[in-house]
Amino acid sequence: MSPRKPSTQELTKEMIIHEAHKQFITKDFHHVSMRSIAKEIGCSHGAIYYHFKNKAEIFYAILGDYFSELNTTLDNTVNGPEDNSTKLKNIFVGYIAFGLNNQSQYELMFMVRDNEIDGLSQEAANLSYEKFAQSVQALSETELLLSDIHSTFIALHGFVAHYRHYVKNYEEAKEAVDVHARFLLKALI
Repeated sequence: MSPRKPSTQELTKEMIIHEAHKQFITKDFHHVSMRSIAKEIGCSHGAIYYHFKNKAEIFYAILGDYFSELNTTLDNTVNGPEDNSTKLKNIFVGYIAFGLNNQSQYELMFMVRDNEIDGLSQEAANLSYEKFAQSVQALSETELLLSDIHSTFIALHGFVAHYRHYVKNYEEAKEAVDVHARFLLKALI
């Protein structure tokens, strides 16, 4: 029988999310269970159900934090002091930098596909994409086709997907990122 959490240290959502996050990064979604999370925290799996109704809800809470971070990066770029063209390029660089600096998280956000979590994760991804599309359109000097914005997003995603696991972070691909961002900017202008 596994040891239980001492009553002096109450189980919190943050503790559960922290442990689940570690497990989702090192294991496939299906190899993480409420029991494995509880075991590492030192509580009963039933105690986790007090905070989350299932593993997918924990996963979604983790994704929500990632998407919030990505959206904050986007907001900070859009609200920066640079001219619109520079902001647009910085959005592209910022997106790629986020993906390369947070490769495990990026995979969970955009590359993990599973019926149990697709509805939840897809909703967050769609909201983030809408924010991206609105920002790109707002910074563009001309009316862009939705297909152009979508193609730009896919090009950014493809760049991250291609370089993940080949570089440790953005700094290792900085020159290629800059070339790619300038190429996309030219394509939209």
